[in-house]
Amino acid sequence: MPEASDKDLWVAWDEYHHAIERLALLVHESGWKFDQILCLARGGLRPGDVFSRIFDVPLAILSTSSYREDVGMTQGMLDIAKHITITNGSLSGRILLIDDLVDSGVTLEKIQSHLSEQFPDVTEVKSAVIWYKACSSVKPDYYLEYLPHNPWIHQPFEEYDGLRPHQLAAWIKKGDVE
Repeated sequence: MPEASDKDLWVAWDEYHHAIERLALLVHESGWKFDQILCLARGGLRPGDVFSRIFDVPLAILSTSSYREDVGMTQGMLDIAKHITITNGSLSGRILLIDDLVDSGVTLEKIQSHLSEQFPDVTEVKSAVIWYKACSSVKPDYYLEYLPHNPWIHQPFEEYDGLRPHQLAAWIKKGDVE
């Protein structure tokens, strides 16, 4: 794995999982209690799933997308899904909003506005992210790492961004160790 610099932060799977656990501990140690978790897909899916299991609270999912161009490396317009997926009832009470990172802050800001406008039963929203970049227009309530140089974060699952179904057999074979 390449070495981290002011421009690039490379994250391995084990570091990524450990970061999610440390963020969960940070939220727990704050003493704030929440009723539901809302994760922003796609980046917040893995942290949201882990938090939902650890805190034993329902997980809601809201799909958002702004990094679609150039294999997910160029930010475009923010798209927010019309519906939130949740298994029981609707979004209400105290919500922990989870994403992997806050970059420009646009997504976090717009989602918080969206929740206050569309979900009157939501009484409080706090946000949690692994990485908080200095260029963000909003500061998350909980974050694990503040990044003053705004590096591009190379997350371990990005290796799938360029992989297509017809390439899977060769991909799997490459990973097999004899």
